[in-house]
Amino acid sequence: MATSMVGRVLNDRYEITERVGIGGMAEVYRAQDKVLGRMVAVKVMLPQYAADETFTKRFRLEAASAARLQSPYIVSIYDWGLDGDTYYIVMEFLRGTDLKTAIQERGAINQRKVAEIGSQVAQALSVAHGASIIHRDIKPQNIMIQPDGNIKVMDFGIARAGDAGLSQTSTVLGTAHYVSPEQAQGKELGAASDIYSLGIVMYEAATGKLPFEGQDAVSVAVKQVNEIPAPPSSVNPNIDPTLELIIMKALEKDPAKRFTDASEMRHALNDFLAGRPVNIGDVSTMPTTVMGASAGSTTTVMPRSAAPSGPAATTALPTQSAGSSFGMPEEPEKKGKNKVIAAVVAIIAIVAIAAGVFALTNSGAEMVDVPKVSGETLAQATSELEAAGFVIGDTTEVYNSEVEEGKVVSTNPEGGMKAEAGSRIDITVSKGTESVTVPSLLGKSADEARAALEDLGLTAEQGDDVYSDKYEEGKVAKQSVKSGSKASKGDTITFNLSKGSNLTDIPNVVGFTKDAAESALDGAGFHYDTVYDNSSSVPEGNVISQNKSGQAAPGTTVRITISKGPKEETVSVPNVVGLDEGTAESRLENAGFRYDAQYKTVSQASKDGIVLSQSSTGSAKKGATITIVIGIGPDTDDGDNDSGTGNTDSSDKNQGSSKKNS
Repeated sequence: MATSMVGRVLNDRYEITERVGIGGMAEVYRAQDKVLGRMVAVKVMLPQYAADETFTKRFRLEAASAARLQSPYIVSIYDWGLDGDTYYIVMEFLRGTDLKTAIQERGAINQRKVAEIGSQVAQALSVAHGASIIHRDIKPQNIMIQPDGNIKVMDFGIARAGDAGLSQTSTVLGTAHYVSPEQAQGKELGAASDIYSLGIVMYEAATGKLPFEGQDAVSVAVKQVNEIPAPPSSVNPNIDPTLELIIMKALEKDPAKRFTDASEMRHALNDFLAGRPVNIGDVSTMPTTVMGASAGSTTTVMPRSAAPSGPAATTALPTQSAGSSFGMPEEPEKKGKNKVIAAVVAIIAIVAIAAGVFALTNSGAEMVDVPKVSGETLAQATSELEAAGFVIGDTTEVYNSEVEEGKVVSTNPEGGMKAEAGSRIDITVSKGTESVTVPSLLGKSADEARAALEDLGLTAEQGDDVYSDKYEEGKVAKQSVKSGSKASKGDTITFNLSKGSNLTDIPNVVGFTKDAAESALDGAGFHYDTVYDNSSSVPEGNVISQNKSGQAAPGTTVRITISKGPKEETVSVPNVVGLDEGTAESRLENAGFRYDAQYKTVSQASKDGIVLSQSSTGSAKKGATITIVIGIGPDTDDGDNDSGTGNTDSSDKNQGSSKKNS
């Protein structure tokens, strides 16, 4: 399936956002349910199987069968459908990590946690088996550990429900390292097959190592059928003997010798966790040294009373004589003899089984230290492991914020452990820190914001509440990283909830004097900014307008406009130079100007009474006074100027005199 699925919307409802995993038959994507507004996981069948009627029928069966299963430890199925030629199943989106990754990163898990996981998986299987559904692929990759520590069993993709008509005994479905002997042989499967697989899972979780390894799936499957696993305590000496017996009971080669059902295994695990006696019964795969748990242990192994046969005989406790079985006292001599015989038999059994275990775990193969290659590049690790005589197995990429991209996170078996020379070493390589797109949290509740961030692997942190006039109280009004930005998984995104609006009424100061307006705004908690403009209707010094009204947050700046009074009109000044005095004065008056006439004696008679110059040209304020200079021609009077009886009319226009209009 190509990455082109990302961005596609299945049946106009499920918007694919990213691929999160791939299996044998399908890919799993994260998607947004546009109807219910929640994050879901969508499992899409690989295209090479979509045309195969058998696989499509099996895929549909998974949805139908798994949807019937109701358990806190089984992933919930919401929907399934067909969009074009794409088959898909919609299920709950799980946060956390799968058990396989946890084992690869940490090695052996705390044994009480192993028992808790085993109990929860057994409960899930009990529900499935009660509905006639066999999982057939129980493995740590299909067990998701959630943030609260509980588990969910996933992937019923190869489950078989009742008489489904899908049984193909010649086809072995499942994962070789976890399949039961009968599954490896292609036989009909029952609930006991899932119990065996769970035993393998618990063995690996308790020791950090698989009980059977091989060059390929076939060699591993052969070991599942023919070989007895080494006791977990041979790998992890700290394992509790009772938990070891529970695991080995689940790993019996004969399905009839395993727990009768998943419920019985769950009860045994719960008794172990509670410190109660645990009734394991015969465990033919275990050496006597393991069976002989200390009498002072908080849990007690209680073997069945039935007489053992075959390999089980080595695990049986010494039996009483026939006489004692009827309640008759034994003769002292016979009693002592029986004790001696029992002791000898026990010693022989211990030696024989110890030798057998030694032979199984030390069958002539050279045991070599696995190099510690964590933190190295894949090329360096490969070279070092191959130089040590190992074969490189599966290479798995995982996101890891602590290990640089391209460097080795861990190996299986782990570095420092011993493994057979020539055996396979699986490598886990870091893809670095996963980058995600920060979602918009604005307008969401605190729970919705946390869920949106946690769905992407981001850490949510709630900051102090803030005032907001845009978002209602209790909704996110601010986030520390802008939506659409890139962040690394694990990064902390802070969001702030709204305390509601903090708006205050803005005083209406239109018509106020400047001082009164500023005082009113300042008293209401607002800043102000003052500008000026002309107004023919508002007296000079009063407020013409303000740029904000209604409500605003305290501290907001309000701009007020103060009147400068009417705007003074500017008009063109007529050019009256060269005109006679009367005409010039008339034109100035008609244009709205006053005039001030000044007189100057000139030598040319032609300039007499003519405007010689004016004080303003171009434009001026209407009503302004324009000074004009008018010429006075040469005096033509023949009378005696000294007589003092000159022309009185001409005396009005002596140089330096003036005339103004009103």
